[in-house]
Amino acid sequence: MIYLDNAATSYPKPELVYRRVDEVLRTVAGNPGRGGHRGALEASRIVFHAREAVSRLTGIVDSSRIVFTKNATEAINIALKGLGLKPPDHIITTSFEHNSVVKTVGRLEARGVRVTRLKPDKDGFIIPGDIEAAVTETTRLVCISHASNVFGTIQPIKHIGSFCATHGIPFMVDAAQTLGAFPVDLGEINIDILAATGHKALFGPQGTGFLYVREGLEPDPLVDGGTGDLETVLEMPDRLEAGTMNTPGIGGLSAGVEFLLKEGVEKIREFEAGLMGRLLKGLEGIEGVSVIGTKDPSKRVSLVSFNMEGKNPVEAGIKLDTEHSIMVRCGTHCAPYAHRAAGSYPEGAIRVSPGYFNRPEEIDEFLRAIKNLKEKN
Repeated sequence: MIYLDNAATSYPKPELVYRRVDEVLRTVAGNPGRGGHRGALEASRIVFHAREAVSRLTGIVDSSRIVFTKNATEAINIALKGLGLKPPDHIITTSFEHNSVVKTVGRLEARGVRVTRLKPDKDGFIIPGDIEAAVTETTRLVCISHASNVFGTIQPIKHIGSFCATHGIPFMVDAAQTLGAFPVDLGEINIDILAATGHKALFGPQGTGFLYVREGLEPDPLVDGGTGDLETVLEMPDRLEAGTMNTPGIGGLSAGVEFLLKEGVEKIREFEAGLMGRLLKGLEGIEGVSVIGTKDPSKRVSLVSFNMEGKNPVEAGIKLDTEHSIMVRCGTHCAPYAHRAAGSYPEGAIRVSPGYFNRPEEIDEFLRAIKNLKEKN
């Protein structure tokens, strides 16, 4: 089996992640923040160490501003629904967002919040000047994906963040496809709200993610509960972490981040960019293949969406699996608006996403399989 679907979820995980999840399940007898016995205290320590690890990776100064969630989608919902946006407030976003942003922003729009959706250029880049031109007196948030899960193009968030900071507009970034695979340092980039998943480039288990919200922005809870009585005002992060937490998963996420810190994000980035260069060059040599987004591997994350003339992408994906034992993601990738922007809607595309544990020979084997499918009627 050749696994090339790391943009959906990374596989395999570092061995340390498997061991940590198993260790927590077997040895930690308690809930974090739910008791004073040694088991509960150890569970709390696991969660705290995970916050600190994420802080070291991202340059977040205060780890209490990190809220653990079950995925990036939940993190995005907490932020967008909790900020109290209402008419005539205005959001600037893009036309290539994942459904986690599209549907949540759409719900706000249905309640009267104004939304501007910026279109990318032919290579998938948002032009910062378009954001500046879209700002109005009622703009209350700029929300964009650091890299689309369809285009793969890395957006100029440092430039956008500086503009937002200058104009006092909160800047929210969906880093599901970048965090862990591309350097993101909040000490250098103005990001007020950061949503990320744990099970992709952070190498954590499924069912993990987090939301960072800078001090001064205080979203209302998406889910109520937790400790205290009705009069208790919970501080961050407890205010947004109601209920029993996924302690084994958070422990595994912490181990994944520790692996990243040890290996170095730059090293991983360089390796994956090498695979992408090999992949893009190979696809360029196959007649009838059209790639979505920039063909420069230095300007995109490790995913490529493409189509083959005369081939349905979903059917092609099934054949890659059943005939070649190669696993990729095909269809609209939970991002139909991104495919509309790319001109690949409604069929979608074939998406191949190499990871840190893939080998160059597997890219070559994938390219041979694509040539084989292209040659068949």
